[in-house]
Amino acid sequence: MPKKSLSPTGLALLAAASVLAGCASGGGPAAPSPSAPRSSASVPSSPAGAGTPDSSAGDAARTPEDALLVADFGADTVTFVDPSQRGEDARPGSVKVGTAPYGIALGEDGTAWVATAEGVAAVDTATRKRTALIPYRTDSGPVTTGEYRGGGMGIALSPDGRHVYVGVNVPGGNGVLEVVDTGRRQVVATVPVGRRPFDVDVSRDGRQVYATNHDSFDVTVVDTGDRSTRRVEVAPYGTEGGLGSWLKPHYTAVRPSDGALLLPFEGERLAVVDPDTGRVRVERMTAGTHQHGAAVADDGTLYVVGTGPIDPSEDNGPSLTVRTPGGKERVIPLDGPHEDVAVSADGRTAYVSGGFTRDGYWNGLSIVDTATGHVTRLPVGVRPLGIVVL
Repeated sequence: MPKKSLSPTGLALLAAASVLAGCASGGGPAAPSPSAPRSSASVPSSPAGAGTPDSSAGDAARTPEDALLVADFGADTVTFVDPSQRGEDARPGSVKVGTAPYGIALGEDGTAWVATAEGVAAVDTATRKRTALIPYRTDSGPVTTGEYRGGGMGIALSPDGRHVYVGVNVPGGNGVLEVVDTGRRQVVATVPVGRRPFDVDVSRDGRQVYATNHDSFDVTVVDTGDRSTRRVEVAPYGTEGGLGSWLKPHYTAVRPSDGALLLPFEGERLAVVDPDTGRVRVERMTAGTHQHGAAVADDGTLYVVGTGPIDPSEDNGPSLTVRTPGGKERVIPLDGPHEDVAVSADGRTAYVSGGFTRDGYWNGLSIVDTATGHVTRLPVGVRPLGIVVL
């Protein structure tokens, strides 16, 4: 489906549209928006150390099993959600974490690590308290809100739980991967990466970290031993249009079977990247819509969020793609803009956040029964982006 090969005139129009609409450009105005990732790794209990301890908390009630935690990008909080509750029975509790929270990484000890514009917040999900706010080393400008704000974006945990890796956006320049020691609660290293690191992921053996850089059309592969880096260009439509292009990488999922990186584009192409060789192979996708959030289950099933059309005259609307390891896809329509996705342990339910990096968004989640395709909308949060299952 080659419709994304644009003429010079089309590219010029697209670049102009991106300044108004959001997602494409990395240097545009701070439109009210952005995007985010997840991580599930074993994290040992960590004593309070450096950083700013804090007891700011919402409801101290016990968090139910299979609850969710979402980042309220339109506020300064994360919100606990029990998806089984509706109406007056739904009493989500929120915890102040820092301005414009983006991605969330969850450890097995119940600590949630949240990338905000101010620093990395540590939240005890059992007591619902922020226990630290760890400032970045990188100067990313004034603390602001909006899609192009500086500060943390993608975030992930090492498999042993000793380090948090956060991609820091530096408006107008290349980003930085900051390495946080979870025991000491402080940044211990910084590594240069590409522009606007939407997503951060870690290999299953912990030897590599992957920063997916939206505005430089690439993934930075970081060796966690010597912190050396390699750039892998991931641009199945090419890089024509530069910052004005919509056809950039957003989120990455690491395939469990072989460690390949899976990056969806436009509901048309799936870039499959070998992080060791840098080779990129492209497979066909079927949703025909602009795509952002991606998650992969242990069995290799891939879940991809379709955010909506770039060109309504020829693109499809928002959706959730469920793709088997063999490449067979089911496309489940969604109502309105969406951003990121998390999946229950049994794979039967997908939770898709409603905060979006362009003009449209809504304050809620879509709860998708992956077997039947039934979708339930649940109002929650303030422009929810990052999401994890507790």
